[in-house]
Amino acid sequence: MPKLLLIDADPGIGDALAITAALPNPELDVIAITGVAGCVEGRMATRNVQAIVDLLDPPKRPRLGGCGDRIGGVEFAFGGQTVDWSQLNGPDGLGGWPFGFADLHDPRESTKLIKDVVREFPHDVTVLTLGPLTNLCRVAEAWPDFGSTVKQVICLGGSVEVGGDVTPAAEFNIYADPTAARSLLRSSLTKTLVPLDVAAKVELTYQQFDRLRQRIPPEKRRVVETLAAYAFRASHQFRGKESVPLPEIVALAAVARPELFESESMSVDVETSGELTRGTTVFDRRGIPHWKTNVEVARKVDIQGILDFFAQSLTGSAL
Repeated sequence: MPKLLLIDADPGIGDALAITAALPNPELDVIAITGVAGCVEGRMATRNVQAIVDLLDPPKRPRLGGCGDRIGGVEFAFGGQTVDWSQLNGPDGLGGWPFGFADLHDPRESTKLIKDVVREFPHDVTVLTLGPLTNLCRVAEAWPDFGSTVKQVICLGGSVEVGGDVTPAAEFNIYADPTAARSLLRSSLTKTLVPLDVAAKVELTYQQFDRLRQRIPPEKRRVVETLAAYAFRASHQFRGKESVPLPEIVALAAVARPELFESESMSVDVETSGELTRGTTVFDRRGIPHWKTNVEVARKVDIQGILDFFAQSLTGSAL
């Protein structure tokens, strides 16, 4: 029985690859995709979600939700260089998307769609957040029964031991809206955090991608090749690597293949205002913890298992 999945995303090349992998995966039933402001502003995130779904034209089309929020001025640090998200993802967020953008189909507001879908399928929907936690925080604050009605929430974000990416201390998705992250992560709803510690471990080399793309069906190949080409160039320029990190694919695998992970119950809070530490996820790791555990945290991951999952999602066979 496929798992019912709602994806909340701010595409971004990584999010776009995850959506492309999720839609045809027989283990998943993607019933809705909602846009959130993050690496692109909300209206562009909404447009990008629609563009991906329109081009892939899956047999079962998910419901789409949008927002108009703006999160701007966030930069990213690689090897002493400071770059912004448009350099990593292209000015449109999708690496110079050559397929055009249709007029927005007036999608439902993201928070309303999340609430409607979870109410329609109580205790069956997993929500996967690939961007900031703004939308989910608003839903949880406006609807007290959200936590007891959603099956689980899996969030890509934060770090335990490895520091940050957008700052030395903070990971982007938490940094972009730390108040929302703090509210949601401290809440009692069932949630799993996929932090940088495991999400950043999985990278796709160009040689692996070259073998993989030959087996991708034509209707998906042109999307994946366009996104990957920009991602490889940006990774070479700003990271000095001939590989592309796949954190969003790791988070997607946490939904479909939880057996690829080892998790630990932990206590987490978020710094919201520190000059150097805004957006830092702070875990109580004292010998005798003083805080109650409030989140499952992915601590180990089967790297080859994730790469095979990605390949199987796109082609039906392992890498």
